[in-house]
Amino acid sequence: MAAVLLALGVPLAVSTASAQQQKVVVDRIDDTARFAALAQFVTDTPTTARPMSTDDRLETLRRELASYYGVYGIRAGVFYRNASSMANAPEDWVLPATGEVREAFGEALLSRRSHDPAQVWPWQRTRLVVASPVIRDGDVVAVVVTDSPTGPMRSRTLRDWLLIGAGECAAMLLAVGAALRLTGWVLRPVRVLDATTHAIASGRLKSRVAAAGGPPELRRLARAFNEMADNVEDVLEQQRAFVADASHQLRNPLSALLLRIELLALELPEDNEEIASVRTEGKRLAQVLDDLLDLALAEHAEADLMTADLGRLAEERIAAWAPAAAAKGVRLTGNCPPTTGWADPVTLSSALDAVIDNAVKFTPEGGAVEVTVAADGDVSTVVVTDSGPGLTDEELARVGDRFWRSGRHQNVKGSGLGLSITRALLAAGGGAIEYEHGEPRGLRVTVKVPRGG
Repeated sequence: MAAVLLALGVPLAVSTASAQQQKVVVDRIDDTARFAALAQFVTDTPTTARPMSTDDRLETLRRELASYYGVYGIRAGVFYRNASSMANAPEDWVLPATGEVREAFGEALLSRRSHDPAQVWPWQRTRLVVASPVIRDGDVVAVVVTDSPTGPMRSRTLRDWLLIGAGECAAMLLAVGAALRLTGWVLRPVRVLDATTHAIASGRLKSRVAAAGGPPELRRLARAFNEMADNVEDVLEQQRAFVADASHQLRNPLSALLLRIELLALELPEDNEEIASVRTEGKRLAQVLDDLLDLALAEHAEADLMTADLGRLAEERIAAWAPAAAAKGVRLTGNCPPTTGWADPVTLSSALDAVIDNAVKFTPEGGAVEVTVAADGDVSTVVVTDSGPGLTDEELARVGDRFWRSGRHQNVKGSGLGLSITRALLAAGGGAIEYEHGEPRGLRVTVKVPRGG
């Protein structure tokens, strides 16, 4: 639109300036023709540099030129072929030896009207010169010359340009307003779709797009997106139900199996390695089933969100894990000032249990685990830093995946589901968990929750 307006406006502005100048030039041509008609009947001929004729026609011509100059401020004169003056106004104005006036005078002596002057633009302080020959008996006996100021003409041209510019600005504003309305109408469903996609990616699987407004293609996209979200939610629900049912159904046979192993162990020596190994693997399998059930429940349960004191919750979890840390020779400390967060206290406590347990578990004897609570803008954080062996970049990208455990830590007790459960618990309340390298070593885990609902 700007290019179109520019392509139309520039020629229009040039045409307007040309029309204004052409109008002035035509007026000057008419004026010079009238003065030439008066000068044609002046009978005297120059005998000196400035003849002193008393002819009535000459006096009439002089009065007309003086009145013309007085009214319009345009210098005008009638000059003989030798450049001497027959009549002129103002009286001190003489024909210059060089310049535009002299060139126009020379053209008129050849019985031709002077060429049209060059285009005068509003920023040019120039004058318009027009000359016409005075012909008597077929010969050029004198030349009428007018020298006009261009100020009024330039002012009119500038006014017309301002009107053109104002019209183009108004058209541009109208076009921009229409474009904003159009793009808003087109992009509004896209923004809604983007927000809903982000909500689903954050764990709020119930979010859907309201298929209203916008082009038909985007309305169809919204309906297709909702159908896709419904199908994904159904698949995930079936997966959660399967995991929960399988875990629940397997616990009874496993409990019976463990009981029979204990009865069998009574018939064997106490230090039987095979029985001890079977008992250990059975307990580990029971822990995996319990964790699977907890994970299914965490992904399905709705969080009971409220304003909670993260500092107090963190202090409670530090106190609960202090005996386990002391038994392993790990120093567990905390910096937990009162900090509010929007979270489910039970869910957040479970998440902190999993993170602190993981830190104590992988920190060697003599190491330290530090828990820090802080507020950062719209987010409250609980940072758990340990001095353990840490993880490589490749391992850091996979931490939190279900059943994943580092190959260097396979001998450490656990099912590989604790951090997955933590992530699911936090996502249900709009929180998140992040992992990064500790300094100078170890692992740094950050639990984030919104500061307000």
